[in-house]
Amino acid sequence: MKLIFCCPILILLFITKLQAQPVTGEQGENFTRRVVKSDLSDPWEITYGPDNFLWVTEAKGYRVSRINPEDGSKSILIDLNTERNFPRYDTIGDDKDKGKAWPQGGLMGLALHPSLLNGKPFVYLTYIYRFAGVDQDSTGCSDNFTGCFYTARLVRYEYDQKNQKLHRPVVLCDTIPQSNDHNSGRLAIGMHDGKPYLFYTVGDMGAGQHENAGRQNYAQTVTKYEGKVLRFNLEPDNDKNIAERWIPNDNPFNTKTQNAVWSIGHRNAQGIAYAEIGGKGRIFSSEHGPFGDDEINIIERGMNYGHPLIIGYNDNNYNGYAAGVTEHSTLPAPWHSTYPIIENENNNAIKIGASYRDPIKVLHVVSPDSLKSIFERTVANDPKKPDWPAEAPSSIAVYTSSAIPGWQNSLLIPTLKTGKLIRLKLNERGDGVIDNKISYFPLNARYRDIAISADGKKIYVATDNSKVTSGPSAKHSKENTFKGCIIEYSYEGNISDTSRK
Repeated sequence: MKLIFCCPILILLFITKLQAQPVTGEQGENFTRRVVKSDLSDPWEITYGPDNFLWVTEAKGYRVSRINPEDGSKSILIDLNTERNFPRYDTIGDDKDKGKAWPQGGLMGLALHPSLLNGKPFVYLTYIYRFAGVDQDSTGCSDNFTGCFYTARLVRYEYDQKNQKLHRPVVLCDTIPQSNDHNSGRLAIGMHDGKPYLFYTVGDMGAGQHENAGRQNYAQTVTKYEGKVLRFNLEPDNDKNIAERWIPNDNPFNTKTQNAVWSIGHRNAQGIAYAEIGGKGRIFSSEHGPFGDDEINIIERGMNYGHPLIIGYNDNNYNGYAAGVTEHSTLPAPWHSTYPIIENENNNAIKIGASYRDPIKVLHVVSPDSLKSIFERTVANDPKKPDWPAEAPSSIAVYTSSAIPGWQNSLLIPTLKTGKLIRLKLNERGDGVIDNKISYFPLNARYRDIAISADGKKIYVATDNSKVTSGPSAKHSKENTFKGCIIEYSYEGNISDTSRK
């Protein structure tokens, strides 16, 4: 009998092939699903690089890695745990306490300079590095629901391609407020007036709900970075004030001092992406609503997206309510939150004026009757906690390839609560949605981010490892089947109309 010996690489490829599973899309698209990598520590960002590798940040692991999508091999470019100046409480204590002291995210967004391999070897990262105040307990949170306070930095590193390391950090900003809720933390590079800039989403810190119910909400305050999209230079300019060299001189809210704010009125924009469609470059974002009303927006210079005065569309469904509600009776009545009561959404839009922008799409518009039930049962501390239909969009990508028929110029939106990918077809100008949402790849998992291969034939998604989050997910969390994974969906062609009948 002749023995045949296989090299390890062939064995790995053979095993990977066996693990691939067929998946069919709603419009007859054939995909194969394959786990590229597992057991990552909450992968937050996944970017398909110009080197055809996946660049990944691990939110809880505080590591940045390059992963080969062919075989899952991983090289760690930098370990930032020494920059994390607060303890890892979610690994100790009783099970019921695990995860509750950690800020939302940790090491979050990553963006690669467009000329990464051609003379500009720059990688931009944002991570939470410390508690923000001295009046907090050992978990970073203050008493009486006044908030959990952390601070993030935005840093540019240089990529040493030969040694596969990130080094030479330069801090762009180290005063970005953070929380245990609604940190957003996405980065994207986009063009404006023919020049690339770095855009950074910062949430409203959850101010007005849960542990932050008594925290002031600053989404409408242009001098605060909470609830904003920020814009930074990719390289420093020549401003005399060194602290302002990373802030563009034409940012919309610059006054005597320069201000990184680009747009205001955001709740929790966990997705941001740039693409040119119809001859014009646009920045798209996905944003969590409080009880449904998840928003898809086009981000424009100096515009106001309404939160917490207008939720979702300007359709008056939130009249008489607020952007959040708690059962904490020590906070202002009737909804026990620092969120303002919305007397009339339309009137609020009129007061904001010409800078107000409605979403181009809202997922799950909540009816006033549903809101009435949610608010009244929450205030009454009803043991049957209300739930609501929401997607919780965690990211966004713009699919511009023609590789998958019918997909060109679509928004791809992974979701946390429903564990699927949503596709929204854009119009020819790219400024509106023309089709109803189509869902793909449902799994018992929390999809955190998405990346698309250069040829458009492969979709990569990252899934959460931990199941403890804020809000309704914490109360109704489920055991994830795919923990801390990078999953590849590879397009194999469409089922013919005949074979589908």
